[in-house]
Amino acid sequence: MSLRSFHLVFVTVCTVLFAFLTLWAFLIAEERSAVTLLMGWVGSAGLLLMPFYGWYFLRKANAAGI
Repeated sequence: MSLRSFHLVFVTVCTVLFAFLTLWAFLIAEERSAVTLLMGWVGSAGLLLMPFYGWYFLRKANAAGI
């Protein structure tokens, strides 16, 4: 597995984990504390930002010919 492939798999797995963290914090968690809400917002930010990072990485990798 090349470094590019590993990186894309890593970004995909992180996006899925951020999605789970967001769902858990806002829908599944029984306790509604400040920490739970903070984790939900961090998960939401990661869920939105990771695909952009993956797109940025692909663009840079294609430009470098990797």
